[in-house]
Amino acid sequence: GINQKEGIYAQPENSIDVVFMGTSHVHCGINTALLWDEFGIASYDYSGAEQPLWMTYHYLQELLKYQKPEWVVLDLYGPARFKDDYQYDWIEENIYGMRFSLNKLEMMAVSVETEKFFDYFPDFVTYHSRYDELDKDDFQYLLKDKEELAVFKGYTPYMKRVEFSKQDIVTEERDGLTAKSEKYLKKIIECAKSNNVRLALIVIPYMITEEDKETYNQIMDIAKENEVLFIDYHDYSDDIGLDYSSDLNDESHLNYWGSSKVTRYIGDFLKENGIPDKRGQDGYESWDENVKVIEEYVEKSENDIAP
Repeated sequence: GINQKEGIYAQPENSIDVVFMGTSHVHCGINTALLWDEFGIASYDYSGAEQPLWMTYHYLQELLKYQKPEWVVLDLYGPARFKDDYQYDWIEENIYGMRFSLNKLEMMAVSVETEKFFDYFPDFVTYHSRYDELDKDDFQYLLKDKEELAVFKGYTPYMKRVEFSKQDIVTEERDGLTAKSEKYLKKIIECAKSNNVRLALIVIPYMITEEDKETYNQIMDIAKENEVLFIDYHDYSDDIGLDYSSDLNDESHLNYWGSSKVTRYIGDFLKENGIPDKRGQDGYESWDENVKVIEEYVEKSENDIAP
């Protein structure tokens, strides 16, 4: 999540047409390089590991300071799986990298209990004990230039293939969305509407449980009430061509091949809904470079895992 936050500030202002938000399901499951290479869609994965909706809401506030996307696409694994009002397991990755502002302080106020606030703020407190571990890579990271950060579009491909069997979860029950998650889901919906941003609520495929599905059903009702698009891509896995025996990295994440299939399906939808093809336009050279970076990474990884 830290790289995703730092990278957003390096993107050309008002250049991103589609922003994907949510948990690691987003930055492992939405291939922004493919969206550019095959559709010319300028997109970005602005997400963080196990991110709760109250943090996503403040991410959206931060994003809108610098970008005016046509679409925000929000994956909902976080509220389906994580129920605590304060979620500390991956909280550093969701805090660090965001610039200091009133928005960041407001995010922390709803994400951290009062007595723990100074365990996470300022960012320096987490790293001050690493003096005896510092090496060359730490300083190279600090000295990354804006051009290098601009090339990063959030996508982080996973390269394992783990075999699973497709699940057919059917339930009409509606349950599991916490009061805090519901409150911030509605705030996200209102924020998108007030900024004339089209919002899509989605579920990126993984090994879903019945309890997860019950929460998605509850979210679907909220989406209908607020006239917001909701798509559970488990329902379209056959159309996508998703193969559960080879397209997952683990039970929770798509691998590179699965993410490419899902992304291509989403790309068709976005193209049909008027997202422009910006390939060849001035100011979008960093997306061309991102395609090269991802292609090189995938080629190297495939060579490393080849028998």
